[in-house]
Amino acid sequence: MRDLLITNARLLDPASGLDAPGAMLVSGGRIKSLTGAPAEGAEVLDAGGAILCPGLVDMRAALGEPGAEHRETIASAAQAAAAGGITTLAVLPDTNPALDDPALVEFMIRRGEATGSLTLLPYAAATKGCAGKELSEYGLLREAGAVAFTDGARAIAAARTMRLALSYARGFGAMVVQHPEEPSLAGQGAATEGELATRLGLPGMPAAAEAIMVARDIALARLTGGHVHFAHVSTAAALDLLRAAKEEGLRVTCDTAPPYFDLNETAIGDFRTYAKLSPPLRAEADRLAVVAALADGTIDAIASDHQPRDADDKRLPFAQAEAGGAGLATLLGVTLARVHGGDLTLRDALALLTCRPAALLGVEAGRLAEGAPADLCLIAPDRAWQVRDGTLPGKAQNSPFDGRALEGRVLATFKAGRRVFG
Repeated sequence: MRDLLITNARLLDPASGLDAPGAMLVSGGRIKSLTGAPAEGAEVLDAGGAILCPGLVDMRAALGEPGAEHRETIASAAQAAAAGGITTLAVLPDTNPALDDPALVEFMIRRGEATGSLTLLPYAAATKGCAGKELSEYGLLREAGAVAFTDGARAIAAARTMRLALSYARGFGAMVVQHPEEPSLAGQGAATEGELATRLGLPGMPAAAEAIMVARDIALARLTGGHVHFAHVSTAAALDLLRAAKEEGLRVTCDTAPPYFDLNETAIGDFRTYAKLSPPLRAEADRLAVVAALADGTIDAIASDHQPRDADDKRLPFAQAEAGGAGLATLLGVTLARVHGGDLTLRDALALLTCRPAALLGVEAGRLAEGAPADLCLIAPDRAWQVRDGTLPGKAQNSPFDGRALEGRVLATFKAGRRVFG
């Protein structure tokens, strides 16, 4: 592969604080120089002043494969990820079969490599079959390449099981990722409990179900010294608990997803199933609390929380429809809406999408540095576009942002120096 010289770019690396006009030389799949030194025979790309930043690191996505390829395959997810500027993707283990076997973890890694555009980082099942009962073989799974342990969209409900998981994972230098929802309290809720759910006649799920699980697992992190990471945090009460736990010095981290800082519960409108998510969309006060937690650093990363669903999953009465939204192609654009709105700086927003999730996952990604992998994203931050289902890259079209006008578009994505989109 020829060397690549990208000129006339705005180099932006949140990890080092670099933000300056410049050029980059890529050789052998890695960044050779950030000074743009001429290279004989190199392919030259004029960036036209666009932002050149690290490829995005998405730390939470569900895929259909294996077991539900009609919803999404690894190949179709790779296509959507490349269009969204994502070069590293951590995938959930609650597939069919669940990723509770080292051979399945290795299979997912190889399937990611085969796309040529995406590094797949498998989470391993915290419990066998993601059933919440018997712990998986953490040592063997970690050795096979698992980045952390979780039961995906299912909470680890039993406190004793979660305590053992945190203790066991600590011994292998890994975190346990929790879906923060107390299942006996959440029940069969389809929307956040309150006036709107009552008016629509929908079974309500109290927002307190999130904070109760967060409070319990913070106590277990204190007890075990383990690292618990809370996924897609969506309520003010849970964020207050997390802020206090961090001030205490506990090994507690969290992420959120674009729906929880861009939408509120009114988006379900007249039973709009594309906006039925897990956790459900919250009140406006909670949305504002998530925005504030992004700005003050309480939230460690923004993940797409990609949950592919097909038409048959969504074309049902609201209470029976499957929860979940497609998020790969819209991750960057919706995050940049908070930059355009003045809530985040561009550098901080990109840090939440690159170096900060990479650090949580313990992987070599998310930074511009000499010798680092040339996983890159070229962005036009003010380029306008509109989300429309049926036109999104990949199989999954169930976007809660359908119809949303966004500013910020990926012009090109590079994996190991090779252009894979744009």
